[in-house]
Order: sequence, then structure tokens, then C-alpha cells
Amino acid sequence: MYHKLSQDKADFATLLDQTHLYNQAFIQQIEQQSPHIATNELPYQSIPSEGIGAQATLAAFDDRFRPYVQASGGPRYFGFVIGGSTPASLMGDFMTSTFDQTNSSIQDIVEKEAVQNLRELFQLPTSFQGNFVTGATMANFSGLAVARQWIGQQAGISIAEEGLGSLKPIKILSAKPHSSIYKSLAMLGLGKHNLEKVASIAGREAIDIKALEALLQKQDASQPCIVVASAGTVNTGDFDNLTALGRLKKQYKFWLHVDGAFGGFAACSPLLAHYWQGIEYADSITIDAHKWLNVPYDAAVIFTQHQALQREVFSNNAVYLDTDPSQINFMDLTPENSRRWRGLPVWFTLKAYGKKGYQEIVERNYHHAQQLSAKIQEDHRFELLAPARLNVVCFTLKNHTAELVTQEQIKSFLNHLASTGEVFLSPTVYEGTPAIRAAFSNWRTQEADVQQAWETLQTIYDQTQTPSSVSQ
Repeated sequence: MYHKLSQDKADFATLLDQTHLYNQAFIQQIEQQSPHIATNELPYQSIPSEGIGAQATLAAFDDRFRPYVQASGGPRYFGFVIGGSTPASLMGDFMTSTFDQTNSSIQDIVEKEAVQNLRELFQLPTSFQGNFVTGATMANFSGLAVARQWIGQQAGISIAEEGLGSLKPIKILSAKPHSSIYKSLAMLGLGKHNLEKVASIAGREAIDIKALEALLQKQDASQPCIVVASAGTVNTGDFDNLTALGRLKKQYKFWLHVDGAFGGFAACSPLLAHYWQGIEYADSITIDAHKWLNVPYDAAVIFTQHQALQREVFSNNAVYLDTDPSQINFMDLTPENSRRWRGLPVWFTLKAYGKKGYQEIVERNYHHAQQLSAKIQEDHRFELLAPARLNVVCFTLKNHTAELVTQEQIKSFLNHLASTGEVFLSPTVYEGTPAIRAAFSNWRTQEADVQQAWETLQTIYDQTQTPSSVSQ
């Protein structure tokens, strides 16, 4: 055995203790650390010939890279819709790496229970089966892949076996699809240009049901389409009317894919669950666990009521794997053959905090969005662009002149905001207006964090948006 490896094997327990203390120090300071750190390109170092061993490598990491590690899982990271890691989920994630399971039956058993627990949390009928994937992008990809197979089935062909050549271009209809939908269409060969945008309700990001029905009436009866519904849009957290979409399914033939990456968590709260009504009509559903479930990257679930079709798409046949064809293996249901035990952190956090725990997190984050919205509406420096229906606040800057706010202004403002190390928000464009979005989904966030963020927003506005700075 190579001498450095042999020495680290002998020191394994000590090395793990050191790593534990190192991680613990980060967690203890996470609420005071910057939620965003801009990093320029760092000097490259070649691979060493001899190697320096694990302890020296930890020291090298601490010296070169640790100063640039941001508190993305901290209480004032409001940029993307991501959570942090609950204590229980982090325990499960540590164990996932330690156990490093491969093709393990206990892995499948725990993941099946975790998926069923999630199905209960999201109040889904038992007809839905779920599987873990890496994130919402891969969950959307998987749902659309099964939709593609279903459309082929209507024409009597297996797209998994024969390809898309026997079909006309497949139409996808949606009002405000997430960018990962377009990416999935590209990967699946369905084509980004085959997504037709449907009109939204005036003043909303939700799909106009009458406009959708008009398009469905025109579709070729021999080849149904795919409708992608939003359960929580990125800009405003808006929801399509799932019950109304379900009624349309009784009249028109289409596959309903619901992107509920973070919006699905509305089901956890009696206060918000009405948005989720009608989810039983979905054919496939995306849920992202490393968002509001607050488990470590990466974890998401694809639910579908058509697992047989799912298996047709993703079935993996290899003699060396020696799998029982009568049994459903997870690698036969998702794009990845190799996968880590991402169901274990999910299992840990669901058992640790249960339905009541997640109801409290969701409702607390919802109230944070309401808190910030109220402050914006009462202030002369900012303008609320849409109601905060769930956990996302969409707003913009008010100019001192009659000129409209520009994307350059928004970018400059957010750069100054991030440089404070106090809070991180992300830019967007809402109905043609350059804007800012604040997304609340972290279990650590408290009202004091919202207040701190608000005071920082006001300070940066006063420093950067003076009449002279706007005109320059």
C-alpha cells in the first residue's frame, strides 16, 4: 500500500475527528458568515508527485479555499429557492458518505419508506410512485421522458425502442415554465421551440385556462400534447389552477406534468394547501428535496402514476448487474445507474421533524415573505410587483427620475448588497420590468434575519440610488 495511504488508514479515526471539528466550526458560525462571496480565479496548483496526506490536504484547503466558502445554507441567503440542511438531514448525509452503499437492498428499503413518507407529506394518492434523482432538473427531465413515452404509446410505438422519427413534433404547452423545462426538452430531443407559451391570467403568472383550452381544441386528436403546470413559479410563487386543469383532462387528451419543485410544500400547511388542490390529476410531479425540505444537495423526487412506462424508458439491462427482472430496481426508473443513498438524509429529517415540523417551517417562511412585502409596500424606495402568495417576494427599485429601472441598475444594486456580506438576493425580470426576488425557504431564518436584510436593503439604496448616481 502506498505509504501516504497506509499512514492515513492508520490515522483514520483522528482524521475523521479533525474533519468533524472543522465542519462543526463552520456550522457554529454559519449565521454570522456571508451568504455570498464573489471569487476570482485562484492560482492553479498541479497534482503533487508524492502526495501530502489527508491532514496536510485539509490544511491546504483551509488556506486556499475556505475563505471563499459562502453560507449558502445560512438564514439570509434569499437568492435561489434553496434551504439549508436540518441537523437530522446532515446526520443522514454524513452516514450516506460513510456507508457508501452500492446496489444494497437496505438502501432500497429505506428509500422506499422515505418516498412513501413524502407522498404522505404532500397528500398524494397511493397511485403515485416516486424515485430519487439529483434535483428538479433531472426530475423534470424524467417526468417529460415518461410523457414522451406515453405519447408514443398513443400512436402504438415505443419511443424508447424506436425513437422520435415515427411521430410528428410533440407540442408542449405551458405559461411560465422553469428554465429546466427547456433544458429537458433539449436533452430529450423534443426541442425547445416546440414549447408554446400559453397566456397567463392578467396580473398573474398562472395559466389562463380559457387560452389553454383554445389551444387544446386545435390539437391533432391522433397525437396528444404535454401540458407543464407550475406549482410555484420562480418569480412570484404563483400556481396554476390544478383542479381546472384536471377538468380539462376529462375533455382533452394530454399528459399533465406539474413542476412543484418548491411549491409542492404548500401541501404541508392548512393555510396554503388550497394551492395544491387538484394534484391528483397530474401524471407526473417534480419535488425538490434540497429546497424546502432542507436536506443537503443533491436530492429530488419524481412522482408518477405511470411507473410501467417509466420503467420502459429507463430500464437498464446488463448481465454483469445480475438483477432480478421480476423486481423493480431503482436504476430501472431514473436516468442514473450510479446513485448515492440520497434517500437517507430525507428519511432522517422526515422522522426527526414530521408533518408538524415542516408545517412550522413552511408557515414561518411564508410569514417572512409577508413581512418583507409589507415593508416594501410602505417604503418609497421600492415597489412590490406581485403579491407574495407563497415564499417569494418580487420587487424592484423606484427611480428618482421618470425613467424606468434598468437591468444594469438592478445588477449594480445587488452587487453592492452582496458585498455587505449580510444578505444575498437574485435578479429577475417580471412582466418586462427588471426586478429583484427574495426567496424564503431556510429552516434557520427568523424574523430578525428579515429585519436585518431589510435594513441592509434600505442602506444600500440610500448609498447607491441617489439622483446623481441614477443619472450617471
